[in-house]
Amino acid sequence: MSCLTNQFQKARKCRKRRWTLTNDKGSPLLVPLLLSLLLAADVSGEEEDRKPNFVLMMVDDLGIGDVGCYGNDTIRTPNIDKLATEGVKLTQHIAAAPLCTPSRAAFMTGRYAVRSGMGGVGRVQVLLFLGGSGGLPPSETTFAKRLQRQGYTTGLVGKWHLGVNCEHRGDHCHHPNHHGFSYFYGLPFTLFNDCEPGEKSNILTDLQHTLRNITIMVGVGLFTLVFVRMCGLFEVSLWLLVLLFFVSILAASVWYVPFKLLPTWNCIIMRNQEVIEQPMTAETLPERLLREAQNFVKRNAERPFLLIFSLAHIHTPLFKNPAFAGKSRHGRYGDNVEEVDWIIGKMIETVDSLGLANNTLIYFTSDHGGHLEDADSQIGQKGGWNSVYKGGKAMGGWEGGIRVPGIFRWPGRLAAGREVNEPTSLMDLYPTLKYLAKDTQPDRHLDGYNIMPLLEGQVERSEHEFMFHYCGVYLNAARWHPPGSDSIFKVHFFTPNFSPPGAGGCYDIKICLCHGEHVTHHNPPLLYDLFRDPSESHPLTPDTEPRYAEILDQVARAVEKHQSTLQDKQPSNGSSQTSTDAHSVQSQMTWDKILWRPWLQPCCGTFPFCGCKEDMSHVYEKNPPDPLET
Repeated sequence: MSCLTNQFQKARKCRKRRWTLTNDKGSPLLVPLLLSLLLAADVSGEEEDRKPNFVLMMVDDLGIGDVGCYGNDTIRTPNIDKLATEGVKLTQHIAAAPLCTPSRAAFMTGRYAVRSGMGGVGRVQVLLFLGGSGGLPPSETTFAKRLQRQGYTTGLVGKWHLGVNCEHRGDHCHHPNHHGFSYFYGLPFTLFNDCEPGEKSNILTDLQHTLRNITIMVGVGLFTLVFVRMCGLFEVSLWLLVLLFFVSILAASVWYVPFKLLPTWNCIIMRNQEVIEQPMTAETLPERLLREAQNFVKRNAERPFLLIFSLAHIHTPLFKNPAFAGKSRHGRYGDNVEEVDWIIGKMIETVDSLGLANNTLIYFTSDHGGHLEDADSQIGQKGGWNSVYKGGKAMGGWEGGIRVPGIFRWPGRLAAGREVNEPTSLMDLYPTLKYLAKDTQPDRHLDGYNIMPLLEGQVERSEHEFMFHYCGVYLNAARWHPPGSDSIFKVHFFTPNFSPPGAGGCYDIKICLCHGEHVTHHNPPLLYDLFRDPSESHPLTPDTEPRYAEILDQVARAVEKHQSTLQDKQPSNGSSQTSTDAHSVQSQMTWDKILWRPWLQPCCGTFPFCGCKEDMSHVYEKNPPDPLET
């Protein structure tokens, strides 16, 4: 009986519990509540598991001394300064090369440019024609490719300058779409003087003058012989005149077509693999690039994305935006830097307004230092200021050409206002993004390191004990940050010859070169301690540095180890010595690959009648067409 009573009581309790979950009509009361809780938990879990977004902003030719948070108190850069206040500022952020093409190749691949054949041997150190066959090899891997495999939507807006075609027009073997970017809008080449009417050309100007003079001489010779024949002064073979006529046509074509039509060949805008403006209107370029970058973020706000916003500023020709003209204290160059700051501010505002700030790593940098020699009497200084650091763009291992701004912001992940005084590199972005995207797949040899532990303050020391500085394919300098020491020793194996003597740059030839008579080799090498002498003004000697012999020995060992990892035979210290390896990398910077070929030239329309203007309605369209498939 007691047993039955107990079972009856349990049954009543069970029915009572079930009743509390229903209303008087017998329908569930708490089911919607439970479902809501479960959905909220799922959403919370998705937010925690969602991979971070990346917005990487790179300025062209910006000097480290041009920015307020790096010591400039006369050019106004409040947005960049605020970015540093809200994030982490790197004070020893180093580009892998002092010129656009090799620096950007190293940035994209996490490897020194010599590993991908993107270092020059002679005077040509950057790509000069879109119609050339050189560029970032299809076999190379960029961090965009790695992130694409992790489910990221990837975009590049702005400057590329790493090639387009290999064998024929339209193969796009070097194009951003084939290097991991599902969307591209911008300059497959770069902004340069020929893009602006009235500016002097800066592409192989001596070769242009030589070809022009040859054309004139052949033409004058032909005219003279025709005149002599017509006047009957002496007999001139008709076949000779015909031959000279065709030679003069050929000479004129070799000079005029590649060089006088440079605005058509090089100054173009592409959307993915389609040329949409040729030649481009540079005046409206900054606004269009900004709008494209903002739209990319907006339409991908609900999924993980990578955006590289590669600005056309501060490379010459400088822009003349009326909204900024005459507003700075440093002429047109200062106006352009302040416009850059405004653009950076608009990008940050876009990210923040979409509620993406806490899940987006924002990065700001320059591809290398400012161009000191770029100036004229009308505009004044057109290149940047590299603070106290010696040298600038194209000056090999001198600090002014390779030390650049480096700022990371990620609210909730990176402490605001933190400063890192350890050596870091643009090549570090590759392994850092891989780590954050949870990419654990094997990779080839990398020269960069994951710097998140350094940015987050988990470690105090950079993994870059040694760094190597190239001028073209030549190992120009190396630095050593000894364990347990604040010193950063830098060894220069050779240095560019400044001109005129006593100047701080190569003003006679406008840009420094790194071969032959243009450099001076040092034996023993020049040695500086950047910690005590950041301007590299006082070379160390055995009398002033007790560790002198040890430093040179340690650097020599590191150089030997580094060269053993290279995949090609590269000149050592600018000499004829080489390091050997079983593999080889084809150089992309030879004359054979640099010079213009009509069958490789991107063109809208029927070649050679290339010409079109962008449909501006697409620029302001809220929902532009889906990116082309790569």
